[in-house]
Amino acid sequence: MKKFNVGVIGATGMVGQRFLLLLENHPWFEVKVLAASANSAGKTYEKAVKAWHMSAPMPEKFKNITVLDATADLKKIAQSVDFCFCAVNMKKDDIKALEYAYAQAECPVVSNNSAHRFTDDVPMIIPEINAGHLSVIEAQRKRLGTKRGFIAVKSNCSLQSYVPLLHPLKEFGIESAAVCTYQAISGAGKTFETMPEICDNVIPFIGGEEEKSEKEPLKIWGKVTDGKIIPAQTPKITAQCLRVPVSDGHTAACFVKFRKKPDKETILRAWEEFSGEPQKLNLPSAPKQFIHYFSEENRPQPALDRNLERGMAVCAGRLREDNVYDYKFIGFSHNTLRGAAGGAVLLAELLAVKGYFG
Repeated sequence: MKKFNVGVIGATGMVGQRFLLLLENHPWFEVKVLAASANSAGKTYEKAVKAWHMSAPMPEKFKNITVLDATADLKKIAQSVDFCFCAVNMKKDDIKALEYAYAQAECPVVSNNSAHRFTDDVPMIIPEINAGHLSVIEAQRKRLGTKRGFIAVKSNCSLQSYVPLLHPLKEFGIESAAVCTYQAISGAGKTFETMPEICDNVIPFIGGEEEKSEKEPLKIWGKVTDGKIIPAQTPKITAQCLRVPVSDGHTAACFVKFRKKPDKETILRAWEEFSGEPQKLNLPSAPKQFIHYFSEENRPQPALDRNLERGMAVCAGRLREDNVYDYKFIGFSHNTLRGAAGGAVLLAELLAVKGYFG
């Protein structure tokens, strides 16, 4: 695989910082451009970052790179890289406009943002589940009038804790599912220092999160028809989302009802045997075993399990029958790795192998 020159738009934020740790020694991707808001532009990356939120130190190779203005320097950035990652903190309409501008400047965008998740010709990808949706990029390019430029997005971070566990069970006819997610503060770009109100507390509201949790899976499970992704109509999902005092890692309590109820051993086997395109293609960021089931009653736990397979695995536990639904179980994933930057890097690897950056 040839080396691709990469830009990181929104490099100073928490997800941007995670991108740089993942890309520091990536075998395929070489970071050439760091960009952020006008307030950071013109400074070295080390000086532009107000607070380094990662446990690993800031990579030396990025410290002295001069940060560019993501908007004012757009053409220069687009001409300097093969594609860019986007993880900006802006209003949704402004993000839409910015990502469109990069795509129309013939710079493919792999986005961590939510702005284009429901644009019907923008693929929203969990690489193990719906890699086939990349085919809609051809229609998107036609709409945009581009040869290379396009936008591809990853799904909401909390979905990774339960959708990959539901997906292998769809063959048994999932009628409905209920999920309650317990989401880490890094999902809000916060640490315990910057979010003191979360200590000894639970906040039972995350703006827009429940709607995303209920609707995004249906697009992921949808079909590409006439250059658009048509969302699935079933299964019905209801969700509640809570912010909890955990640094990294989203936990989900999930309940599921089937048309044809499988036995417990069948579910466990479906999870163990499930894999997708990243595993078949041996992509650099792909977990070898996508789903890990813990038989212990007190697992998975964020503190113990968030870094499993470099934070790219999805964990499950406590599968048991339920007296209202058919089954209930616990799901878990690392929200800034599998759920955010790591998921986007894996998506970019898939796009690279499939020739979309050519």
